[in-house]
Amino acid sequence: MLATFIIGLREGLEAALIVGIIAAFLRKNGKSLFAMWVGVVLALVLSVIVGIALEMTERALPQASQEGMESVIGAVAVFFVTGMIMWMNTHAHNMKKELESDAAEAISQSSAWALASMAFLAVLKEGFETSVFLLATFSVAQSAMWAAVGAVTGLIVAVIIGCGLYFGGIRINLSRFFRFTGLFLILVAGGLIITSLQTAHEAGWLNIGQQRIADLSWLVPPGTVRSALITGVLGIPADPNQIQTVAWLLYIGMVSVMVYWPAHRRPAPEKAAGLSMVFAGVMALAALSLWLFYPPFTLQLPDSAPLVSNAQTPAGQVQLLVTADNGYQLSVQSAAGKITQIPLARDAAMSGERAGLPTREWNTKTSLTPAGAPDVVSLDQVVALYGNRIPIGLNPAMHPGPYQAQWTVHCNVQVVAAGDALLDASGQADEVITLSGSGLQSPRTVTVRTPTADVSACNWQLSYAWQQHVSEALQQRQRYQDTYRFWAYMLPALLAALALIFAVSALRVLLKFRHERSSVSREYDLSFGSQPHTHLPKNKG
Repeated sequence: MLATFIIGLREGLEAALIVGIIAAFLRKNGKSLFAMWVGVVLALVLSVIVGIALEMTERALPQASQEGMESVIGAVAVFFVTGMIMWMNTHAHNMKKELESDAAEAISQSSAWALASMAFLAVLKEGFETSVFLLATFSVAQSAMWAAVGAVTGLIVAVIIGCGLYFGGIRINLSRFFRFTGLFLILVAGGLIITSLQTAHEAGWLNIGQQRIADLSWLVPPGTVRSALITGVLGIPADPNQIQTVAWLLYIGMVSVMVYWPAHRRPAPEKAAGLSMVFAGVMALAALSLWLFYPPFTLQLPDSAPLVSNAQTPAGQVQLLVTADNGYQLSVQSAAGKITQIPLARDAAMSGERAGLPTREWNTKTSLTPAGAPDVVSLDQVVALYGNRIPIGLNPAMHPGPYQAQWTVHCNVQVVAAGDALLDASGQADEVITLSGSGLQSPRTVTVRTPTADVSACNWQLSYAWQQHVSEALQQRQRYQDTYRFWAYMLPALLAALALIFAVSALRVLLKFRHERSSVSREYDLSFGSQPHTHLPKNKG
């Protein structure tokens, strides 16, 4: 409630000051206030609509997307409140003069719409900032009802103070007021940074720096006033992690120095603008360097992988090879040294994913006739191959054997690769015998349930140790990807945004000084040109 009260009071008072200064100036010049109030009402309505639309949009999103939107709203709120604090810190003392100048220009245009637009834009800025900031604060408040009560109370008090200032019944030191409330809002914005980082983690955007560095449960026991103030108002959790702590300290330190550094120790505005441009250039260069040169993760696995049979005995090794036509082939070497090449066409691969890594997957089937297989088998041999059972459809009394045998092995090979690295592979043999003769009116196909030694090259899988090695490598890649996403994308984006803000702010100051120097130069030229020329007598000597 305290945080939303201060937000409502400060933002409401800024809007009330703007409206009050404009109204007093118009009344002094005998102008109607109708156009101004039209602009004020439209701005207030639009600000409320923006806040409601953001809230409804957030509620309609899935849980992960809600967390992501809360992070974005929190970041925008921190940007707005920081800019507002710094602007009021430098312009509070001459805000009246600037607003009266703008109002005088609007009056000179003899247009009520110009005056309405001025009031509309001035109040809309404050209203939009208030909507976003309050929405971000409501999301972390312990009680939404009390947060709303605090905001409404702050706005009401702001309106009362604004009316008192307008009618002359209240006198306050605005500069001191804004500096004091600015310090409080810096702490509130720091808490919003912590909350935004937490929701970004819950949305799956930020997974680095999550190690807890302190246990503050002794400082913020639940249900106490300290917990309500430190956790509820300032947003400091009982278990801050690394990235939250670093971000909080950097923000509080940098903004406090920029706002409260003694004026007599600050460089001249033009020199400060030049330093800001240099700082912006350094940040832009750092962002570009991180984006271009931060090394991506390279999955490194041995060239060949050991194989085991279904009985977990050594069965050879397998290797993924790149062919001349940019395709692949699997080279399977059995324990006896026999090498089988299995082609893997690139266009036959299916796309997949493992631990966030894009993969290609093949499922190939080949048929072959095993070497050395007997052409004639007895009934006892058939029963043994069928698992010591008589195959269905074979009557020993009517078909006592021997039989003519045609052997076929269907070899199914599954391969998973990421780039040129083999992640997984397995082979499964289905062996069948087609029997004929011995009174069989038609051939009978019997599945071999006890595979022969000749088909062991098709019954294999990667060893458990290799599978563990691949799993650890993929987990390491996942951890590195989180780090890479932060250092190569998130941090450069933040640095680029800060560089743009510093550059635009410095450029405005430099252009202002250039315009002032140009105006002084023109005035000097006009003044010099108006003086009578003094003609010196000619030298006759």
